[in-house]
Amino acid sequence: MVQKRSSKQHIELTETFGAHNYAPLEVVLSRGEGAWVWDVEGKRYLDMLSAYSALNFGHCHPRIQKTAHAQLDLLTLTSRAFYNDTLGVMCEKLATLCGMEQVLLMNSGAEAVETAIKMARRWGYREKGIPRDKAEIICFSNNFHGRTTTIVGMSTSESSRADFGPFTPGFVVVPFNDKAALDAAITRNTCAVLIEPIQGEAGIIIPDSGFLSHVRAVCTGHNALMIADEIQTGLCRTGKIFACNHEAVIPDAYLLGKSLGGGITPISAVVSSRSVMQVFTPGSHGSTFGGNPLACAVAETVLDLIIEERPHERAAKLGAWFVEELRGLNSPYISAVRGRGLLIGVDILPEYGKAKDFCHALLDVGLLCKDTREQTIRFAPPLIISEEDLRWALERIALVFARKDKVSRAGQPCNI
Repeated sequence: MVQKRSSKQHIELTETFGAHNYAPLEVVLSRGEGAWVWDVEGKRYLDMLSAYSALNFGHCHPRIQKTAHAQLDLLTLTSRAFYNDTLGVMCEKLATLCGMEQVLLMNSGAEAVETAIKMARRWGYREKGIPRDKAEIICFSNNFHGRTTTIVGMSTSESSRADFGPFTPGFVVVPFNDKAALDAAITRNTCAVLIEPIQGEAGIIIPDSGFLSHVRAVCTGHNALMIADEIQTGLCRTGKIFACNHEAVIPDAYLLGKSLGGGITPISAVVSSRSVMQVFTPGSHGSTFGGNPLACAVAETVLDLIIEERPHERAAKLGAWFVEELRGLNSPYISAVRGRGLLIGVDILPEYGKAKDFCHALLDVGLLCKDTREQTIRFAPPLIISEEDLRWALERIALVFARKDKVSRAGQPCNI
């Protein structure tokens, strides 16, 4: 008989036997449905993070679940030593949705970024004629592209980098949203510019209108690839299918992940033109689990749902309303509210504590959200969330941000 453990016992087990590379809020989840989850004691919470956009279609979406169950009974893994009957179908749908020609599938978002780095460098040497081992990729301050050793080497976050060096050379970091800095940094050795159209982990930082278009023009003018990391922003999160769509920008490659797996299985993708993808040859890159039948079947259903239900339109409408309502709170603790679609950041004034303090308070009233960069709360609920549930969330957010007498000050513990 399986022993039923309390939340406290589960947390103690995790902290004892699991490495401490995360600092989760103290809630132990055991069940989910739609936008809602329940802890092991049965308390219900509204999920306002959706696993960093991996759960765009919510928990246990019935159509995605049905696909997964059916595929589990057929075939789950072949490796790429053989063809399978789900890979090609899914790749065609994804390439078509992206307006691209070919797809390379991996598992995690970081793997997609690593794949793009290899692709850009080989393209730079073989197609652009950059001298061997001189290729450079321009990226931006406060970026977050993953946690591999190569990727953290291009990060400006000290907590991501500390004591993990030496780092891979070949990256040039310029300030985000700075046209002049980009113009000054690009050279004949630049093979690519890697950009998040909206910087999620940095605090939902939205560039000025025209910046993405400028990046596109600079890349075109200097014969460099524009690579859009849409792992978090892509597939409808920001009110468009891709965040680049807000400026009608078409990059040379999309990096996708998270939501593509329907909240069930990891899958990520690099999607580009045939002329760029042809730099990959048999043996030059791969993954045992990349393109596995289970993940491809799930992803195909996710793509069908995007095409049929157009969740980006709901995200645009609900997100615009939610941002205005948050701004209308006029809370003394909030310094700024930013958002596009259902990707929203709320900045907390430092004199009232950290954003995590407020996340704890929101947890107490039934909302799950997460802080980023210490002073920003990220609200990113599943795209299938109802307007009624968002209103329920707003009532509780208003309650927390109205408790002026109980908010922590000068970094002291918060017990709202």
